Amino acid sequence: MNSRDTNRSLRKTSALDQGRESFQKQAWSAVFSHLSAADKETPLEPEDLVLLTQAALLTGREADGIDLLTRVHQSFLNRGDVHNAARYAFWLGFTLLQTGESAKASGWLSRASRLLEAQPDCVEKGYLLLPTGYGAFNAGDAETAHGAMAEAAALGKRFADKDLVVLGLQGQGRALIRQGEISSGLTLLDEAMVAVMAGDVSPLSSGAVYCSVLDACGEILDLQRAQEWTSALEKWCASQPDLVPYRGHCLVRRAELLQLRGAWSDALEWAERAIEWLSRPAAKAVRGEALYQIGEVHRLRGKFTEADEAYQLTSQCCLVPGPGLAQLRLAQGQVEAAKVAIHELLGVVQTPGPRARVLDAFVEIVLADNDVAAARQAAEELAGIAARQEILFFRGLSNRSLGAVLLAEDDARAALVELSQSRAIWFQLEAPYEAARVQILIALAFRRLGEEENARLELTAARQRFKTLGAAADVSRVDLLLVKDTTNSGVPLTTRELQVLKLVASGITNRAIGDRLNISEKTVARHLSNIFTKLDLTSRSAATAYAYDHSLI
Repeated sequence: MNSRDTNRSLRKTSALDQGRESFQKQAWSAVFSHLSAADKETPLEPEDLVLLTQAALLTGREADGIDLLTRVHQSFLNRGDVHNAARYAFWLGFTLLQTGESAKASGWLSRASRLLEAQPDCVEKGYLLLPTGYGAFNAGDAETAHGAMAEAAALGKRFADKDLVVLGLQGQGRALIRQGEISSGLTLLDEAMVAVMAGDVSPLSSGAVYCSVLDACGEILDLQRAQEWTSALEKWCASQPDLVPYRGHCLVRRAELLQLRGAWSDALEWAERAIEWLSRPAAKAVRGEALYQIGEVHRLRGKFTEADEAYQLTSQCCLVPGPGLAQLRLAQGQVEAAKVAIHELLGVVQTPGPRARVLDAFVEIVLADNDVAAARQAAEELAGIAARQEILFFRGLSNRSLGAVLLAEDDARAALVELSQSRAIWFQLEAPYEAARVQILIALAFRRLGEEENARLELTAARQRFKTLGAAADVSRVDLLLVKDTTNSGVPLTTRELQVLKLVASGITNRAIGDRLNISEKTVARHLSNIFTKLDLTSRSAATAYAYDHSLI
């Protein structure tokens, strides 16, 4: 061997050693750099190519990862190692499925299956059951999904492949949850997570399980479990600074929790950070979830234009959104548009967790249209979901919706029982916005019973929560409710006119009033003209005096 060949061999050996050492340290960028350098000197053996492939995928280099998986497959095939050739044909097909290249994925999965046709049972056949399970799950066939995942986990256990066991367990857990067996499903997911946190599973499989478990928590609105596993995922990502694929998912789930807990500024920041991480095509659906969270925060803050834009972008990510857009239309006073949107969602969303939130919004919207019968039917369906699934969040939604229906049916005493239970749940879950929404209904029930002092206490507490959160539109709504009923006070104004009169009395301009109420300046002027005519007033100062004289401020 001449000196040139010797130097090349030394460089490769050094790069290989550094790459392997970096792999043990989970320094993925260093792994990719060192092993790529070694590969340029002399093509790597398939075992080291596997390490380079994982580093490429974990640092977000999907195109490189797919090319490397192709090389890994061919290298094992050239060596006559059919099992490993089939294994990496599977991983290539599975990766292509996640990037949306279904035709190529089908080809590679078929190749893996063909390679194993003449082989006895082996762990690779277990891996090939995973796409079947995921496909059935996504198609709504939870029973078939469960069977495929259980068989995969059994093969993993039989051949001592911890990755396959854990992937099979999480698949079974997700399928059981879809079948309504929440407790059993969560037990399997927790078991899978214990193996992941113990470090028994490869990084690629670990990340997939983390994200799947968090999706399950979001699906059934299990806030406590979501909090625990989100924190675990954050620590796992933080321990690997170069990690790319799972950070966006983690950030979206954190944004959801923060929004429910009332930390809206933080939720917005985390959702925006998630979008930065989720710029890859394969992350399109999760990016839609981040955009939806941004829309939710803007809607709750009363920034309706920004919320609308975010919801529209959500739909472009091929994601079936939550009820936020319908609730936005209701907040804008567009009841008919809200009904159309929520009816459309109700026909599409069948998974229990998301459907519970749609039903909750449906009740609010149809009650605004005085359709008590439709609200009663939806509230009863929601109660059925809550009874079957033993999740506090569902019970909170159900109690609130049923209380609102009872109130509309003029049974304020029964409504108070349901609403008080709902309020207690939201306090327990540390969800201040949801608690304040219930307090408004409790106040209306007290008012129906003639207990004005209790009603005012609830409204004042709700107003303070809304103000602390920055829920401007809700603060204005409570302000209207804190004013005595217009019929009893002798003030011949509509609700909107009364709202405009109060804002005029506060000393702000027509433009500012329009911004506050999300209406045009021209519409404000028309309301003001009607107020002057009805009350026989001639100026803004006279209107202000009238408001104070009649205890409207």
